[in-house]
Amino acid sequence: MQFEDLSISKSVLLAITEEGYTNPTPIQEKAIPIILEGKDLIGCAQTGTGKTAAFAIPILSHLHPVVSKATKGKKIRTLVVTPTRELAIQIGESFDTYGKFLNTKQLTIFGGVSQVPQVDELKKGVDILITTPGRLLDLHKQGFIDLDHLYHLVLDEADQMFDMGFINDVKKIIKLTPANRQTLLFSATMPLPIRELAEQFLKNPETVQVTPVSSTTEMVQQRIYFVEKPEKKQLLLHVLREDNLKNVLVFSRTKHGADNIAKSLKKNGFNAEAIHGDKSQSARQRVLNGFKDKEIDILVATDVAARGIDIEQLPYVINFDLPNIPETYVHRIGRTGRAGNNGIAISFCGKDEEVYWKDIIKLTKSNFKVIEDHPFPWQGKVAPSTTIKEKTTTGNPGPKKNNRSGKSKSGDSRKSENSKKKKKRWY
Repeated sequence: MQFEDLSISKSVLLAITEEGYTNPTPIQEKAIPIILEGKDLIGCAQTGTGKTAAFAIPILSHLHPVVSKATKGKKIRTLVVTPTRELAIQIGESFDTYGKFLNTKQLTIFGGVSQVPQVDELKKGVDILITTPGRLLDLHKQGFIDLDHLYHLVLDEADQMFDMGFINDVKKIIKLTPANRQTLLFSATMPLPIRELAEQFLKNPETVQVTPVSSTTEMVQQRIYFVEKPEKKQLLLHVLREDNLKNVLVFSRTKHGADNIAKSLKKNGFNAEAIHGDKSQSARQRVLNGFKDKEIDILVATDVAARGIDIEQLPYVINFDLPNIPETYVHRIGRTGRAGNNGIAISFCGKDEEVYWKDIIKLTKSNFKVIEDHPFPWQGKVAPSTTIKEKTTTGNPGPKKNNRSGKSKSGDSRKSENSKKKKKRWY
C-alpha cells in the first residue's frame, strides 16, 4: 500500500511526498483509515513505529476543509497531550511538516518556561494545541484555553503519563472536552490503569497493535556484560575506548546517575552531556540538538528525557543501568536499529540487577551475546547463563535434545526404552 491509496488530503499527500515517504508503516496503514472514519482508536505501538504520523496525517486531512471554510477566529479543534516537553516539540514538528501546505496553525506549550509568549499565541487563535498536562490545566484554569470546540483528543504515550503520575491530570483534561469528540489513545504498553482509562472515556474504540512491546528488532545486536556494580564506569570507559564508539546513547536509571556518568566521561576526555528532567528546557534542547548534529559524541539520558530522541541512524545504545521494568528495555534498544539500519545494544548487569535481567529474558526471548572477556566480571558468583565461554544465551532455551537415534550410548535396549519414557514425560 502507498499513501496515495489512503483517502488523505492532497495537500497533506504533497507534504508527505516531499519528505520522501511513499509507503505507510504498519501502524499508519491500519490507523489512518480508522481515524478518517471518525472512530475512537486505541493504538498499541512503541516509539519509532511512525505513530505520530499515524494520527497527524488523518487529523490534518480532516481539519483542512474545516479550517479553509472558517471565517472567524481560529479555535482549538485538536488537542494532543503528551508527557514530556521533548515529545511535545517533536509532535509539533510533525504537524508543521505534514501541514505545511495547509492553513492550519499549531502551538506547542509546556511548563518550565514563561507562559507569556504561549498566552499571546493562544489569544491569536490556534487550530492544533500540543501540550503537557500541567501547563494545559494551568492555562485553562486561568481562562486562556477553550476546549469547547474540540474535534480530536489525542493521548500520546499514555503509559508514560501514568508512570509519571499524570493519570489524574489526564482524567481532568478529558472531562473538560466535549462528549462528541474523537479520542485517540496511543500507548507502548497497556497496563491496567490505561485499559480502565480507555474503557471509561473511549466509545467503541477500534484497536490497532503492531510490533508488540515484547519484541526486539532483528536489526539490533544485543550484548550483555556481567559486571561488578562499582566498576561500571570503568567498564563503560573500556567499551568506548576498545571499539572507539561514537554517537552513543547511554541510559541511566536516575537523574543524579546521568550527571555522574557524564561527569566521569568528560573527566576522561570524552565529549559527553547529560539530559534529564532537572535541566532547563533551553539546556535540554541545546544538548539534544548537539547530539543529533553529532557535535556531542555521547548522550547520557534518563528514560523520560529520552522519549523525545528520534534519530534514524543512531548506532549504539548502552544500558548503564538495567531498567526495573522489562518493557522499558525494549523501548531503550528501539532507539537504535531504525529505518532499516543496524544497531548495537549493550547492557551492563550488576549482581543487584540479576532479577531485572531475568525479567528481560523472560519478556523478550531474545538472543544475547554474553561478553565475558572484559576486566570487570562478577566476583565470587557465577553470572547467569555464562557457564560456557562466549556462550550465546536465549530467553527460551527449550527442552534438552534427546538421542535421535533411539539408542543409548551403551546399546542397552532397556535403557533405550527408559529414555523414550523420559522423553514422553518431558513433553
